[in-house]
Amino acid sequence: MPDAKLRIRDLHKSFGPKVVLDGIDLDVAEHQLVCLIGSSGSGKSTLLRCVDLLEPIDSGSIWIDDMEITAPYVDPNAVRRRIGIVFQSYNLFPHMNVLDNVTLGPRRAHGVDRESAELRARELLERFGLGDKVLVYPDQLSGGQQQRVAIVRALASEPELLLLDEITAALDPELIAEVLDVIRDLKDQGLTMLLATHEMGFARDIADVVCFLDQGRILEQGPPAEIFSHPTEARTRQFLERIIDAGRL
Repeated sequence: MPDAKLRIRDLHKSFGPKVVLDGIDLDVAEHQLVCLIGSSGSGKSTLLRCVDLLEPIDSGSIWIDDMEITAPYVDPNAVRRRIGIVFQSYNLFPHMNVLDNVTLGPRRAHGVDRESAELRARELLERFGLGDKVLVYPDQLSGGQQQRVAIVRALASEPELLLLDEITAALDPELIAEVLDVIRDLKDQGLTMLLATHEMGFARDIADVVCFLDQGRILEQGPPAEIFSHPTEARTRQFLERIIDAGRL
């Protein structure tokens, strides 16, 4: 894919004898939202962590635009300044208020002055319904609000690529919708995103491409209508049948 923002080629990753990623090939085009689905332990989270260089890979390559970010001479911190990542466990600093949580990255990693960082942070927080939470501390927020702050914190550094790892997994069902609305808004703005999720209905409705992972391999990928309605692999069909039987699609 010549216009791919993210390219992954023959990616392998093991933890000791356990193979976690087994030859991953994936392209994410500029402005695309690609959803990773599959059972727990299929490799979705590890794949995201490898893209953000939080986990060293065993072999293969990862590219952003025309830069191989897994090359040995590349500075991981420089790469991470181009990527935003949000985890299911928020990871907000409890001793900092919302504004300080959001501005820390731009000020420390990007050298943005405090006034500019705070202006950008306030604009983002207002846009995502958190304008009145600027001076509040994380433990005074609901789970959904904390996750929205975590997303705003990732956006504050103006990433070229946003990675989202099961960001609704720790939320009560009524809070999931408010976080997914944020992702819809970001997609409408054209942000390039790679999202690991168990929210099958959301993946079906919003993704440009859905990838089904199984035992560290992308077993099947394509448009949501194709993957969810006409999967070609028996393992994909089995997975989706269980999801439907559980009332989650």
